[in-house]
Amino acid sequence: MEPYFGGSHRAFAEGYARFSRNDVTLFTHPSTFWKWRMQGGFLTLAHQFEQAVAKTGRFDLIVASSMLDTARFVGTARKAIGYAPVVVYMHENQLTYPIPPRADFDATYSITNWVSMTAADLVLFNSNFHREVWFASLPSLLNIFPDEPHGSIIGDVIEKSEVLPVGIDLRRIKGIGSIRNSRPLILWNHRWEFDRGPDIFAAALIDLWKTGAQFNLALAGEQFVSDPTGFRDLKALMGDRVVHYGYASEEEYVALLGAADIVVSTSRQEFFGISVAEAVYSGAFPVLPDHLVYPERIPPRYRSYCLYTNFDDLSEKLLWALSHRDDAARIASELRPAMARFDWSVVAPAFDRRFEVLSRML
Repeated sequence: MEPYFGGSHRAFAEGYARFSRNDVTLFTHPSTFWKWRMQGGFLTLAHQFEQAVAKTGRFDLIVASSMLDTARFVGTARKAIGYAPVVVYMHENQLTYPIPPRADFDATYSITNWVSMTAADLVLFNSNFHREVWFASLPSLLNIFPDEPHGSIIGDVIEKSEVLPVGIDLRRIKGIGSIRNSRPLILWNHRWEFDRGPDIFAAALIDLWKTGAQFNLALAGEQFVSDPTGFRDLKALMGDRVVHYGYASEEEYVALLGAADIVVSTSRQEFFGISVAEAVYSGAFPVLPDHLVYPERIPPRYRSYCLYTNFDDLSEKLLWALSHRDDAARIASELRPAMARFDWSVVAPAFDRRFEVLSRML
């Protein structure tokens, strides 16, 4: 059940449907109007679900996206659901998501996440970091309400929560260093939105350019409004050294992964990091924040090379990677097995086994 069928949500749903040994049916809405999807998507998806059950019979298990108001979906479609277990998969949450400038926190969507978890038989998070930060922040959300506290229920939800990573189709990536250029290529492969820190990245790259460092730049990712000002400044400053600018087709994206020497994240939030895992698997050296999910992605022996603690440290690690290309390439190669465990050939069977156990228990 995916009311926001786009981006990583779509890739996950379609990937599991493709690689699972189970027969998977997708119930979806387009990835637009995210607030309306969280508020009203449950009703129209419940209607679709009831029609499918009437036509083909009951389903054995339901997986609900974190964008679905699962509690209201379960209440609306209860007769069609029967005794099928319900799993909520937490791609992200609306409680610890960074608030853009000039925006105010709205507890509505965080409460939707929370109540959805209470209605589920199993709650799956995509990373240990995500699970920990959610439960650490949850009491502050519940404490803003005047009475009838939910605090006593938190322990029950913790007990039925686990971690299973997102699957990635890594087999489509050709291999390590297949198209390296004579001039190092730095890759940005994230959404062009506030939470991904494009302003931080642009400032760091402009400073790096002013040092006289030699590199090319690829700025790839989805754009939902206008280009970040810093990206426009980078393009004007670097000219034809910017070898890609904007959305990349699948073919273009895989080629950029194969060509990238360095992949950078300046994210203000990251619950998993699919794009970084893809780039590192393809042979790019990662320069990442020393917080969020990234320490979980990088084995301890490599963290002093790959993880930065502040803006100056980001600049230093970029300069090191540019001036020590062989060492950086070797580290990237050694990191590849840590990313290979996210391939669907590993992840889909893990989901299948967990769902089978859950179905037997209920």
